[in-house]
Amino acid sequence: MHSSNLPMTARTRCSAILRVTSGNFLEQFDFFLFGFYATYIAHTFFPASSEFASLMMTFAVFGAGFLMRPVGAIVLGAYIDKVGRRKGLIVTLSIMAAGTFLIVLIPSYQTIGLWAPFLVLCGRLLQGFSAGAELGGVSVYLAEIATPGRKGFYTSWQSGSQQVAIMVAAAMGFALNAAMEESTLREWGWRLPFLFGCLIVPFIFVLRRKLEETEAFTARRNHLAMRDVFKTLLANWQVVIAGMLMVAMTTTAFYLITVYAPTFGKKVLMLSASDSLLVTLLVAVSNFFWLPVGGALSDRYGRKPVLVTMAMLALMTAYPALNLLAEAPSFSMMLTVLLWLSFLYGLYNGAMIPALTEIMPVEVRVAGFSLAYSLATAIFGGFTPVISTALIEYTGDKASPGYWMSFAAICALLATLYLYRRSALSLQTAG
Repeated sequence: MHSSNLPMTARTRCSAILRVTSGNFLEQFDFFLFGFYATYIAHTFFPASSEFASLMMTFAVFGAGFLMRPVGAIVLGAYIDKVGRRKGLIVTLSIMAAGTFLIVLIPSYQTIGLWAPFLVLCGRLLQGFSAGAELGGVSVYLAEIATPGRKGFYTSWQSGSQQVAIMVAAAMGFALNAAMEESTLREWGWRLPFLFGCLIVPFIFVLRRKLEETEAFTARRNHLAMRDVFKTLLANWQVVIAGMLMVAMTTTAFYLITVYAPTFGKKVLMLSASDSLLVTLLVAVSNFFWLPVGGALSDRYGRKPVLVTMAMLALMTAYPALNLLAEAPSFSMMLTVLLWLSFLYGLYNGAMIPALTEIMPVEVRVAGFSLAYSLATAIFGGFTPVISTALIEYTGDKASPGYWMSFAAICALLATLYLYRRSALSLQTAG
C-alpha cells in the first residue's frame, strides 16, 4: 500500500499513526536501555581504573551516537524529501535495526579485547545516523496527515510513542531486577531487553511497509534533487540554527528525566535500582499524558504562548527543584521533582514539534526539521548524561544538572522569540 488517491478516514489515520510511530518506539526503546544499563555496559565493554572513568566512557559513546544524527538528518532527510516519507522511513528503520543487532551480539571486552568497545561505538553510530532522520520523518508525516486545526495533537504522538517505549523498557527492567541476581544482570541479563528489541523488528517492518504516502507529498509536482535540498538548507541556515535552539529545552529535559534519571537515582542519590526504574516508568506515563495536552493547547491558543510560558517556568524552577531533591533524597521527592519537570517537558514539546514543522520550507521540511532537531540532540540532549555526571563530579553539587537545563531553557526562550518575530507567517495557528 504505497499511496492512495482516496482521502484518509479517521480509522486509516489512527492506523497510520501506529504504523509510522512504531519505528520511533524502537529507537527510543534502545536509547533508553543504553542509558539505564550504562553501568552494566561499562562493566562489559569499557573496563577502567575507576567506576567514574568507566561510566564516563560509556556515556561518551552514548553521546557519540548523537554526533551522527546531524549527518543522518542531512543525508537521510534529503532522501526522504526526494523519494517520499514511506520509502525513506523504511530505510531509516533498516539502518536502526542493524545497529541494534550489532550491540546485542557483541562479546565482552574480556573475550575480544578492544574490538568490543569499537563495535559498540559502530552500533551506536548506526543508530544515531538512522535516528537523525527518523524523528523528523515521523513528525512531518504526522503533520501532513493531520486534520485542520489539530496538527499539534497529531504530532504529539511522535513523542508519545517514545514514552510508550520507556514504559515498556522500564517495566522489563523492573521485572528483571526482581527475577535476577545483580551478578547475573551484570554479566548477561542486561542484554535480554535489547534482544526483545531485535525480535520485534520484523513486526515493525511489516507495519512500515503498509504505510500510505501522504497527500501533501504526492500533490507536489516538483521534488528537489539531493544537491538542491542541501542548497536550500544552507540558504535557510538561520532558521535551522534557531530551530535547533528552540529544540534545546525539549531534548535536554527529556534525556535528563528519562535516560539519565535512573543512573542519577542509583549512583548519586543512592536509591535502589527498582525505585529509580519505578520513578522513570511513572515519569513516562506523565509525559504520555502531557504531550497531547501540550499539542492540543497549542492548537487552541497558539504555539508561542505555550512555548514561552514553559521555557520561562523551566528557567526559574529547574535548579531549585533539583536542589530540593539533592537535600532530601527519597523516592517520593524524586518522583515529585521529576513529575514537575515532566509537566514542563510535555507541554513545551507538544507545542514545539508542530511549530518546527511549520517554520521549515516545504521542499526541505524533513531535512530541515531533522537537522535542527539532530543538532540540538547532539549538542544538548545526547551529552546531558555525561555533562550532568561531570558537573556533579567537579562541583560537588548534586543539583548542578539544573544549571544545564536552565541554560537550555534560555536558549529555547530566545530562539522562540526570534523565530516568531522574524517569520512573516503566523506560527501561532495550527497551519
